[in-house]
Amino acid sequence: MLIGRFLVGTGIGIGPPVASLYLAEVSPASLRGTYGSFIQIATCLGLMGALFIGIPVREIAGWWRICFWVSTVPAGILAFAMIFCAESPHWLYKKGRSAEAEAEFERLLGGSHVKYAMLELSKLDRGDEADTVKLSELLRGRHFRVVYIGSTLFALQQLSGINAVFYFSSSVFKSARVPSDVANALIGVANLTGSIVAMLLMDKLGRKLLLLWSFFGMTMSMVLQVAAANSYVSGSGSLYLSVGGMLMFVLTFALGAGPVPGLLLPEIFLNRIRAKAMAFCMSVHWVINFFVGLLFLRLLEQLGPQLLYSIFASVCMMAVIFVKKNVMETKGKSLQEIEIALLPPE
Repeated sequence: MLIGRFLVGTGIGIGPPVASLYLAEVSPASLRGTYGSFIQIATCLGLMGALFIGIPVREIAGWWRICFWVSTVPAGILAFAMIFCAESPHWLYKKGRSAEAEAEFERLLGGSHVKYAMLELSKLDRGDEADTVKLSELLRGRHFRVVYIGSTLFALQQLSGINAVFYFSSSVFKSARVPSDVANALIGVANLTGSIVAMLLMDKLGRKLLLLWSFFGMTMSMVLQVAAANSYVSGSGSLYLSVGGMLMFVLTFALGAGPVPGLLLPEIFLNRIRAKAMAFCMSVHWVINFFVGLLFLRLLEQLGPQLLYSIFASVCMMAVIFVKKNVMETKGKSLQEIEIALLPPE
């Protein structure tokens, strides 16, 4: 069991950043945000599917084994289907395989767009030294700013309290006498609804605007949670505020703070450092995720819900300010245009 959990965890750790990076490199600039949002929607559908499949686990002995067997199906489909997917032209060009990059561009974009796409790629350094990028290069010098933006976005995403809300949601709904299955369904529907809206708006409103309103909505949701924890609010009023604030938090998170960082980071990282910078930022993401899960209940007991939710609200408001000051809009721009705009002088 432990070995299996380790292998699954390794796959989950590798999968999301590679999927985000791959989609960013193979998608047309005008649809990159929409396609990137499918990762968040797929995650929501996977969570809801897992909840649905797990319903009989309390009634049928050994049903948990069926759940594990079922989970091999999407993994197998993904492994098989990737055989037929195009290789990233950006990666091929970086490796000096220009002819193969042209062939993949033709497969992805059509023959009429190949010449322009290759011209855009030729404006950048091929990155022959990409394999020698060191961690120290990401943490200082000309690459520091974009890595700082990426890692801070992921840190703020996790410190906003989203996982704490998921961990604590069952207790809140239980106090409101909402059955656990219904509670999970409500959280899943809120998450899925926000993700679908984000997909529709990502290439219309842009990443930055969605991030700003998402973190602001999460701040207001946490304010409702703080109000619900106030002793002056009546019992029924407290329950309504708590449940409503929790659903609103999940919905607004899915509108921007959930899907945008994973999409934005491959866009703003220079071609030469993109893979290793993504790996570094995802490491920040999972480390903070681990500590939030480890410490949340202890902090809740020692600080109380009102103070803890106030801290989460403050973090969300800090995220609004950070995004306003540091994040550039990438909507409709090719990866080459973004790289040229962000590339600092030598």
